[in-house]
Amino acid sequence: MPQSLKQITRKSTLSLREQLPADIRTAYSAVITERLLQLPEYRQAGTVLGYMNFGAEFASELWVARVLADGKRLALPKVNHHTNHLDLYWVEDLENQLAAGLWGIREPVVERCERLDNPNEVEFALLPGVAFTRDGARLGYGGGFYDKLLANLNHAGGTQRPVLVAAAFALQLVELLPQEATDVKVEWIITEQETLACPAQASAIQEFP
Repeated sequence: MPQSLKQITRKSTLSLREQLPADIRTAYSAVITERLLQLPEYRQAGTVLGYMNFGAEFASELWVARVLADGKRLALPKVNHHTNHLDLYWVEDLENQLAAGLWGIREPVVERCERLDNPNEVEFALLPGVAFTRDGARLGYGGGFYDKLLANLNHAGGTQRPVLVAAAFALQLVELLPQEATDVKVEWIITEQETLACPAQASAIQEFP
């Protein structure tokens, strides 16, 4: 069976990212973190959803630590192996409330954290991904965890949903990604080179029921 465009893009982009020297990734991550912290949507948010990085990803742990230092409430995801969904938990202490979980990613320890039952409490969400287009389309790792989470955000009955933001290296920007009708685009993409507002999302937000 021939590989799909998604599979080809995922493989090639991950390969490019892996080839970035570690010191360059660290430097880029520091720049991206500062750009994230300057976003008005971040500065205005009191509750923030983040994630802990793994492999050659943007080092989101730098930003997560700053979220707590800024006095915001931080939610982090944990894979629920029974439901195959992401459960969200409030985290205040990165050292004592996290432990290595799926793929070695640091996740909330259920016994030490309070679960977040209504995801619409989150005002600002930073999402991981492999590749993005400049209009906000997102390609994940293939597990579908964030697709389910975003679908839940869309139907959780809140008056508004979080601002959706991606942090990625510039090499993760691609020309085209296949999109399903249910796919949710991000509103901002932050790279080491630019802070990119995704215009396609504006109309989608206005049309949101």
